[in-house]
Amino acid sequence: MKISESIKYIGVDDLNLDLFESQYVVPNGISYNSYVILDKQIAIMDTVDCRCGNEWFARLESTLEGRTPDYLVLHHIEPDHSGEILRLMTKYPNLKIVASARALQMLPQFFDTDFTGRTIAVKEQDTLSLGSHTLTFMTAPMVHWPEVMVSYESSEQVLFSADAFGKFGALSHQEDWACEARRYYFNICGKYGVQVQNLLKKVKQFDIRHICPLHGPAISENLDYYIGLYDCWSSYRAETDGVFIAYASIHGGTAETARTLAKILEAKGAKKVSIADLSRCDMAEAVEDAFRMSRMVVAGASYDAGLFPPMHDFLHHLQIKNFQNRKVGIIENGSWAPCAARVMSEMLQAMKNIEIAYPIVTVHSRMKPSNLPQLEQLAEELLR
Repeated sequence: MKISESIKYIGVDDLNLDLFESQYVVPNGISYNSYVILDKQIAIMDTVDCRCGNEWFARLESTLEGRTPDYLVLHHIEPDHSGEILRLMTKYPNLKIVASARALQMLPQFFDTDFTGRTIAVKEQDTLSLGSHTLTFMTAPMVHWPEVMVSYESSEQVLFSADAFGKFGALSHQEDWACEARRYYFNICGKYGVQVQNLLKKVKQFDIRHICPLHGPAISENLDYYIGLYDCWSSYRAETDGVFIAYASIHGGTAETARTLAKILEAKGAKKVSIADLSRCDMAEAVEDAFRMSRMVVAGASYDAGLFPPMHDFLHHLQIKNFQNRKVGIIENGSWAPCAARVMSEMLQAMKNIEIAYPIVTVHSRMKPSNLPQLEQLAEELLR
């Protein structure tokens, strides 16, 4: 991945990682991005995870061609970006860390070494001149940790965006950007829409030609498209006009009802209907689809006088990711004492600006012809 003659990419792909942050499936791996700005003074832009440290060091030294770096700019202290700090600082004893004050406060949590006298704390709109390249720093708290900052290099109009505009997937794997960027955004940054909006407002002041995130490809074309998606996602607006049906079924009755509703919606002209079995699907993808679509239906079985755990887990994920601004239909199933709807309603009503679509449909074990009129009504209400 090439940025320019002076700004070099030295990141690495991790094709052996199975779970990002020990919870998100990454079938195509992940990239740990790092860059070097070559000028009168040299700045390294973040390190990488220790898992790939040797490969990264080899790329760094090849790029430096015997020169000594002056600064390590640390945008985000999470270990997949700061893992090689200690080795780097040991190899280059005059290197200084440039980071937010909060990041420097957090350094001792990750490293026992005393970096006193080797750090520079920067705040909003501070600058660092490297010669012909100048970095301007902007804080981005809670995108998605409190110490995060981004930087803008003015001569080549490059935004180093930390985790913003990142995606799952190694760079060696060619795939559509939006799908894995969306799954990454809602599961990593989804809770912090307000903070992402604040960051978007800050970077509007700059002319940007390249966006260089800490995961995924650098973005150099059609920037309005990517920024527009981030604006949509962080505003909690629906990206796609359609209905997402998420079901959690024990013995198949709830699944049959969910699939029947999907057919009814399609027959009534729904632009897009997506359906997921929460007992089997990737939870991160289910969360992504819930945020992506304009409406949602949750179909859950009653269980232990409450709610079947896969559905409870899904709704909990939506709660902690700040799900909001949606119309939601509810289908419950119970063989003797249906109670799933009560739990689902309570969890949904705890979220912001959720409109429950009526009627709430109750199925006793298996869907019957008597349930069809209610499913028809629910479909009509969802499509209004």
